[in-house]
Amino acid sequence: MHTFLDSKTMAKALRTALAERQIDVSHSVSLELVARQFGVDNWNILAARIEAANATPVLPADWIVSGGAPELYRIGLDTAPGTVRLERIPGSGESKEGFATLMQSIAADEYIGRALRLTAELRSEAAGKGALWMRIDPLSGGRYMRFDNMQFRTKDGVLIGDADWTSRSVVLDVPEGAGTIHYGIMLSGGGSLWARNVTVEGADPSEVSVTAPPLPRRPTNLGFGEATA
Repeated sequence: MHTFLDSKTMAKALRTALAERQIDVSHSVSLELVARQFGVDNWNILAARIEAANATPVLPADWIVSGGAPELYRIGLDTAPGTVRLERIPGSGESKEGFATLMQSIAADEYIGRALRLTAELRSEAAGKGALWMRIDPLSGGRYMRFDNMQFRTKDGVLIGDADWTSRSVVLDVPEGAGTIHYGIMLSGGGSLWARNVTVEGADPSEVSVTAPPLPRRPTNLGFGEATA
């Protein structure tokens, strides 16, 4: 499926197809015709949109891009002050699974025994899933100790499709043995997600959104005789 980023290729193909029918148009005319196909008045307007879309966004200081397929996304500061945008690149293969995140990582030692709340205002357009996330990793390495990315909530969960500015929060406790804290803004699938007014602050432990389940004291059901209820 073509997008406006393919306009020059489309204009060339259009000119060739018309020539095969003995209809001679200039390259500039074919560009104007393609611009009209995308609902804009002229090629100059569409060309400006293409240039803006291809521009590499500027990352906010002290934030990094990561995720399962960050190459499929354009991430950085938005035109609105104090706002970042995560956007699936048009034409990047919409059928491909993937997600990207704008994130930070900090040491956990100053927060041991406390609960932390990550809050931000989010807005979305045609988003697959837009969310906040936070993860607590152990000092010794290995599996994370705490994690929440809002994916399984029945209330105040991920943003899907179009949504106006709305506040979302993740609250985790930082247990003994924690080494690092990671958090960020995440977009999976297509569309765009905006974020602003991000805060990380102390919270009441009773507000924790996800806690690690208690581990069994000994091995169980090794013969697979019991089914999940």
